[in-house]
Amino acid sequence: MFTGLVEEVGTLKSVKRGGGSCVLTVECSRVLEGSRVGDSIAVNGVCLTVTSMGGTYFTADAMPETLDRSSLGKLPSGSPVNLERAMPADGRFGGHIVSGHIDGMGTVMSITPDENAVWYRIGAEPKLLRYIVEKGSITVDGISLTVAATDGESFSVSIIPHTQKETALRSLRSGSAVNLETDIIGKYVEKLMQPEPESKQGGLTEDFLRENGFI
Repeated sequence: MFTGLVEEVGTLKSVKRGGGSCVLTVECSRVLEGSRVGDSIAVNGVCLTVTSMGGTYFTADAMPETLDRSSLGKLPSGSPVNLERAMPADGRFGGHIVSGHIDGMGTVMSITPDENAVWYRIGAEPKLLRYIVEKGSITVDGISLTVAATDGESFSVSIIPHTQKETALRSLRSGSAVNLETDIIGKYVEKLMQPEPESKQGGLTEDFLRENGFI
């Protein structure tokens, strides 16, 4: 599990492709501290497993499903990437619950300065926008952000100078693809409210709550 608080901006050193998958090599420093082969590191919001590491880099495999749902396979060598190690059990929960499992991609539609802040308007498909609510949480390229506004085709976030400086957001341009992970709580609530296959009754009922000790 992650929090969406980027620890470091690394550099995608190389992308070694093989069929529908690839091996990523990421140059970095801070996220290597205390990390071992087999640990999880989020790369632009995508949870990847460290397969090897050296003094200034780590490698990770990206399977076809990962490349289909994220922008990782489209990034050229030399691209900056947001990095975060998995949250330690005794760590601070400063962002929101981030699984590192990307729901899909969005597209930067506009970038607009606003005094000391910068507005990013990001277009997304309706199947993603239904889970994105004003003042709710959204993960954009691994960054935990607050949704400032939504409409039928996009959502907007207002970025403070610190976030702009400490993440790879500053490298984005209009038309850039970004990885999106919507708030996991909304997806679970929707699933629980759906009727069970063998029943026409909703999944979340008074009987269900009573049987499971909530009443």
